[in-house]
Amino acid sequence: MDTRKVQQLGPSTLAMTLPADWTSENGVEKGDEVSLRIGGKGMLTVFPESVDSGESEATIHVSTLDADSVERAIVAQYVLGRRVIHVEVDDDETLPSSHINAVYNAETQLMGLGVIEETPNRIAIRCSVDPADFSLENLLERLESTGSTMRTEAIKALAHGNPDLAQRALNRERQANKIFVLLLRLIFTAYQNPNLAHAVGLEDGFPLVGYRSVAKNLELTADNAEDIADIALETDGHRLNVDTETMERIRDLTEQVDELTALAVRAVVERDFEIANDVRARFREIDDLEDELLAGLDEMPNSDLLAVRDVLVALQETAQYAVRNAEIATNLALNEESEHTTIE
Repeated sequence: MDTRKVQQLGPSTLAMTLPADWTSENGVEKGDEVSLRIGGKGMLTVFPESVDSGESEATIHVSTLDADSVERAIVAQYVLGRRVIHVEVDDDETLPSSHINAVYNAETQLMGLGVIEETPNRIAIRCSVDPADFSLENLLERLESTGSTMRTEAIKALAHGNPDLAQRALNRERQANKIFVLLLRLIFTAYQNPNLAHAVGLEDGFPLVGYRSVAKNLELTADNAEDIADIALETDGHRLNVDTETMERIRDLTEQVDELTALAVRAVVERDFEIANDVRARFREIDDLEDELLAGLDEMPNSDLLAVRDVLVALQETAQYAVRNAEIATNLALNEESEHTTIE
């Protein structure tokens, strides 16, 4: 760790020097402005003016990459906050069709991404997303809502034998993934740039690590809903082989899980310790209901029993992800002074 001595410049002004290696690497010269981020525990972070531009570019050299690797590299550069991404091969080569398709596949997966230039050996894609147009809290709520809608449609499909509803749920998965990857992009860029942190609704960067985990948990709950929709498409008659009363109990359970996931995100967004505790209490009730449902099933063929168990497991995992989000909400809430906590 490098140390600096604080010097007195005037009656009320203290100053310290910046490391020469750092200023050289970041192009900081006399008269330039730098940004400061004040964090918890007395932390002060200095950022060069260059982080404010938001115009960083990356070039992916794809001559030795297969198409899947190209697509993953584009997604990674998007997440890392690049404004322009160049995909190119050497001057004496031509981009293979598979690599061109990979670029356009990535474009359809990522919000605000579009091709701005294309030549035989090079494609440039630009992200038009303005972080100021979004707040991280709102995107977390949108991701939760999308997963909840998928889950409701998938369960309705099983209740009514309606494959169209199941397919509708599956079609929403792409939107859920777009929101998730956009969240990652904003979290990464807000971490790197204190001004962007304010733009996406944060007073400081402390919640970013927690928000990253919450986003992943919500993305996994959308995957659980996708699994239920797949069961609806693959099961004979597109419905579970259970009596009407049991199906109604499964639908009631789904509604409780939906309420739980929404409540957990609310606890995160509002940093509310009491709501987080409520999530834990409700989870125990849901867990008991799932056990009762499994124990009360009539005898049935193994394939039918497996389908029912898979649906209940997906709902149980979704509820568990909500509890994880409540734990993150607890950490965020108790980092601030309240009636429950005094911090010195």
